[in-house]
This record gives sequence, C-alpha cells and structure tokens, in this order.
Amino acid sequence: MPELNLDGLVGPSHNYAGLSLGNLAAERNAGAISAPRRAALQGLSKMRLLLSLGVPQGLLLPHRRPNTRFLRGLGFEGDDARVLADCAADDPQLLAAAFSASAMWTANAATVSPAADTADGLTHITVSNLVSMPHRSMEWPETMAQLKLAFADADHFAVHWPVAPGFGDEGAANHMRFSAAHEEAGVEAFVYGRNRGGAFPARQHVRASQAVARSHGVKQALFIEQADIAIQAGAFHNDVVAVSNGPVLFAHEQAFQDRGQTLAALQAQVPGFCLVEAPAADVPLADVISSYVFNAALVSVEGGEMALILPKEAEETESVWRWLQRVKQDAANPINHLHVLDLRESMRNGGGPACLRLRLPLSAGALAAVDPRFLLDDAKLDRLERLVEAQWPEAIAPADLAGPELWRQCHAAHDALLKLLDIAPAELGY
Repeated sequence: MPELNLDGLVGPSHNYAGLSLGNLAAERNAGAISAPRRAALQGLSKMRLLLSLGVPQGLLLPHRRPNTRFLRGLGFEGDDARVLADCAADDPQLLAAAFSASAMWTANAATVSPAADTADGLTHITVSNLVSMPHRSMEWPETMAQLKLAFADADHFAVHWPVAPGFGDEGAANHMRFSAAHEEAGVEAFVYGRNRGGAFPARQHVRASQAVARSHGVKQALFIEQADIAIQAGAFHNDVVAVSNGPVLFAHEQAFQDRGQTLAALQAQVPGFCLVEAPAADVPLADVISSYVFNAALVSVEGGEMALILPKEAEETESVWRWLQRVKQDAANPINHLHVLDLRESMRNGGGPACLRLRLPLSAGALAAVDPRFLLDDAKLDRLERLVEAQWPEAIAPADLAGPELWRQCHAAHDALLKLLDIAPAELGY
C-alpha cells in the first residue's frame, strides 16, 4: 500500500508575525524579514526529494491571503481595499493574522485514519478546528474545501467536519499510526495535552482526540498524554518530540507524560514494535526543540527500508547529530537513510519537515481515486517552481503588510496558482 504525502505549498504571504504562543521559533523571529519565494522553493525541493525516493507526493494549496472574510467577521466593512486599509490603521496585529500563511503546515490540516483501521473500510479525514490560535482558527473552511475536492470519491473517502470548537483539535501533528506495514490494520495513537498551569497552553484536547477516533470508527485507538515538560519546553505539538512509521516510534525520552505506560501499551498492541529513543542525558529537550530532529519525516522507501528527512538544524546541533550517527550505525536500527534539507524559512516560523506534510496510507485504488490536480510529478513541480519564481514576493517586512501593492501581489499569485492547477475559484468557495 502506498503512502501519499500531501505537502503544503508555502503561500506568497509567508511572514514572521510571531502569532503562535508557545512556538519558540515563531516568537524569536517575530518582526524579521521573510522570504516567501525562497520558502516555497525550499518546500518544493522537499516534495521533489520524496518523489525521488518513490513516495507518492501531492500538495495542498496555500489559502487566499490576506483573508478579508475573516476581517469582515470582525466588523470591518467595505470592499477589500477598504477592509484592509481600516484594519491596518486600527489593529495591525489583526492584519498580520489575516496574512498568516500557516496553512502551509498540513500536519495540522486534518487527522487521517486509513481504510485498514476503520470499521467501514473507508479512509476517514477530519478537518482540524485549530481553535487555540486565532490566526489558525480561520483555516478550516478553506482546508475542508480542498480536502472535499481532492477526496471526493465516496467509495474510498469520508471527509468530516471539524470537532466542535469547545475542544481544540490540531490534527495529525498529534496523531501517530503503528502497523507492521501500511496495508495492514494498525494502532492509532492520539496524543493530547493537559493544561497544568505552565506558561504555554496544551493545544490538543483529549475529547477532540476521542471524537475523531469515534467518528472515524477506529478499531484500535490509544490515547496518550504528551509530557507537560515537553510542552513547556516548546513542543507545542507531539510531532516536535515524536514521529512514527510502520512499527517504529522515533521519539525523545521525555515525549510522554507516562513513558512506561505508553511504551507498555505500544509493545502489547503493535506487532514488531521498535523504539528508537533519544535519552534526555544525551539530547536535551532544548536541543530537540531548536533542531526539530523529531519533526523529521520518517518514511518507507523502496526495498523495505526507512528514510528520515531532517532539517539542516539537526545536522548543526552537536548533541543531536552525534546521537543520530550512533543510531545510523546501530545494526538493529530500522532507519537506513538520513536526508538533510534546508527548510530554514519554515523552520524560522516553527515548522519542520513533518509539519509540512499530511500522510495518507492508501490502497492503489484509493490513490487512483484522488483528484489528480492535487498530485505531483516532476513536470508539475517544474511548472510550480517557475510560477513561484515569477509570482511570489522575494521578501516581506512587517511594514509591507499594510501596503496595497502586497495585497494585490498575493492575490495575483494565488489566482495564477489556481489557473496552473486548473482549479476554478468557485470549486474552493472563493
């Protein structure tokens, strides 16, 4: 069974506004000058690497920004130009939220349960509500429109509305799947947080995780609490400290609140369970957060091997890279290949390789049923790179958000992307 990776194309409004509490990289780089064109090209290079490794690759589109619908819902009136001008004058922070390109991190787009895991044999997809952050809470309608278009075949897919907004759901960034092989029934691990009085909030509510598992008809589900020490260190999602693939858990020793109980449950329920764990004594949490070593994309490649796609920051962090070399040299280790990529533009806003992808284990028939406009090959990647080079802004400074020229450029770039992919604006509700 192939696993489709859907990456988010970085949008033309990519900027550093520092909107995400608890995301240390986003807070640290707030107010810096971003490079949307370079960011999108870095992301496309990641997609091309996955294709070269034999992993089916697709994309989700950036959302249309600045989002004047969002601002109209907050009382701004008039045509788009008037709405944006008034918001720029009255509330620049709100304008920055309306410009957010955070939909690029498709690990937060939805939670996916493949057909092998569900009672009705369909692949179930629940769109995330992302209610914990205002700039992300606006994303779900556009995300849902894309997912319902891409996965419209009711013989293979069921796309669900978000969980009720009383319970925060951050999607696949807090979900792991374990199975002997992609096509076999698996154990789905839903990781949630509890607010224990720290400086940073837990974003995934246990009731949201339970609701997703229930509506998907997941046959084997585990609910695991993320360690508060990890959340307070800056691991605002589980995928900053843990990632899975097949029967393998690649994680930090301090990823889970009750490590012993979590590992015991996985060992009991996952055939061939394999733990690749970084000891806290060798790799401190601070180095994990700064390097995003566990926000790597761990994938199965041809020949039954596994590859780890890492951000360059992991290679540059001494404790992390030293430990990874030991892992690679261990004959019992199932991770055979390390690929290091430059994703600095995404990383500076707190998103690494795993943030940029949504994973869908699909049968050959289900993969053939995906709308081909959302699937990639080298020729389409070539066209997308040329479009980005021609249309995406080279740089955005904070003051640029108030300028009509940038508003027009972002909308024109988005229009050109829809045209290249042959997607009518009305199909996405624009």
